[in-house]
Amino acid sequence: MGKEFSHFDHKGNAVMVDVSGKEPTFRTAVATGYISVGAEIMAAVTGGNVKKGDVLGVARVAGIMGVKQTSSLIPMCHPLPIQKCAVDFELDQENSRIHAYCTVKTEGKTGVEMEALTGVQTALLTIYDMCKAIDKHMVMSEIHLVEKTGGKSGDFRFKDK
Repeated sequence: MGKEFSHFDHKGNAVMVDVSGKEPTFRTAVATGYISVGAEIMAAVTGGNVKKGDVLGVARVAGIMGVKQTSSLIPMCHPLPIQKCAVDFELDQENSRIHAYCTVKTEGKTGVEMEALTGVQTALLTIYDMCKAIDKHMVMSEIHLVEKTGGKSGDFRFKDK
């Protein structure tokens, strides 16, 4: 027997999951992804020579803002009191990639996986936006949940299949 989808009622209508009877627990989520960029963009980002400004600084703020707006963007997400959000970057100059990591924490009745994923994607989209005048040949890839803790379904750690 497979898992049932909790975002549909008995008639197949989309619904927000009822979490009113659940006890709050401490929950965390970490997501990651990367954007492949050309050598010119990598040099401009590392050298701080992008005309629009500090690419990674702006992308960090955008990722945090994305986390806080997740319930406005994803229809069935609950608005959550975010208690911690961090967006970090790792420059992989050898492969011309900028990796983004988003960590989100809360104490609540539902998890923060969607918030972490939205934070990563928003940060990567901001890098694209700020660098597209240099070169539009950028690709966002492998955006995924790395791990999550808390909640009824327990802990999760991503494993390559």
